[in-house]
Order: sequence, then structure tokens, then C-alpha cells
Amino acid sequence: EVHLVESGGGLVQPGGSLRLSCAASGFTFDDYAIAWFRQAPGKEREGVSCLSSSDGSKYYADSVKGRFTVSSDNAKNTVYLQMNSLKPEDTAVYYCAARRGSICSWYQRVQNYWGQGTQVTVSS
Repeated sequence: EVHLVESGGGLVQPGGSLRLSCAASGFTFDDYAIAWFRQAPGKEREGVSCLSSSDGSKYYADSVKGRFTVSSDNAKNTVYLQMNSLKPEDTAVYYCAARRGSICSWYQRVQNYWGQGTQVTVSS
């Protein structure tokens, strides 16, 4: 059975950092692209970052470029999202998703598996 489990969310002050984890079970990352999405209250879910397993390519939304970094530990079947210089507008529930075939996509419909989400709140 496939599972994606996010962790690492919490409350942080503006300018602070958090590292989110997405642990996968039931499949290996080798054949998947792992994306991070977020959904703020009253807003649509949006893509934040993606890591392609085929060549290690990394993609970021313009709003997080230079502040967020995606990485993976294949031995642990875990993908991380390091979030620095956090802003109040980064407040959202963050989800990881896996797409079979290793090609990144921001389209939610093409993601095969989703985690349950982890809350990130940036506030003073």
C-alpha cells in the first residue's frame, strides 16, 4: 500500500525556517517525480516545488525561488523542502505528491499519490 506522509510543519516567525519531510512507503522514488503543493485558506492549491527522479531536476514557483530548496534522500525514500526566509504569505497546508514517470508537473490531476498535508503558519 502506498503512503506519503508529510511532517515538519509548525508555527514560525517571519524570517524563520522550517524543513518539511515527505516520507514514502509502498513505492520507490526512482520512477516518480515528487512535488510540493500548498493551499492557503480561501485559495486554490498551488505548486511550490518539484524534484524529478530521472535527472534530479528541480523546479520552483517564482514566489519561493531563492528561499525554498527541495532535496531527497533516496536511501530513506524521503524528500525534503527546506524553507528559509519565511513570509506570512507562505502560511498554508503543504502537501507532497508523487507522479509516476518521473516528469514534474504542476497539474494536480496527474499526480498519482498525495500525502495528508502539514500546516505551516508564519506569524509573529
